[in-house]
Amino acid sequence: MASYPETGGPIRRTIPAGDNMERLVCDGCGFIHYENPKVVVGAVAAREDRILLCRRAIEPRLGYWTIPAGYLEMNESTEEGALREAREEAGAELRLDALLAVYNIPRISQVQLIYRAELLSEAIFAGEESQEVGLFTADEIPWRDLAFPSVRWALTQYAEVKDTAVFAPFTNPDGETGDFTPDMADGL
Repeated sequence: MASYPETGGPIRRTIPAGDNMERLVCDGCGFIHYENPKVVVGAVAAREDRILLCRRAIEPRLGYWTIPAGYLEMNESTEEGALREAREEAGAELRLDALLAVYNIPRISQVQLIYRAELLSEAIFAGEESQEVGLFTADEIPWRDLAFPSVRWALTQYAEVKDTAVFAPFTNPDGETGDFTPDMADGL
């Protein structure tokens, strides 16, 4: 049995009084450690008719292309997080325009908030988590080499509203759960 780092008391997985789900509970002090979904923030950033993509230098999906995105940090707004991720991964400065989409990926307990953004300058460079970065027209996007289904969704949904001033944020496409399949690019 492990111990809780704050009190040193043993912890176990149990259903606390007044709850209906198993949680990690400290036997010593009764502290309940809630395990919550991770929040990912990012942006589809465009300059003229080209979209910023980053080739991943880290797992998962090392070597595949993605939009600049990553985990939200503590005490950070979702907008601040999306701007930070673009700077870290691509040296990119953005102006966020609108919330493009909210995706739910239950398999990995993830919620993704993706913004539509303007890339303010073409002065971009690969950060530590990127092998390379580039600007792609819709015809140049490496559809078969996209890292995750949600990247494909974001790019496709962005194309639908890139010139629309006001729109409701998208969600997962019908029937899509975010599970990766090797043939996810078929038909593109």
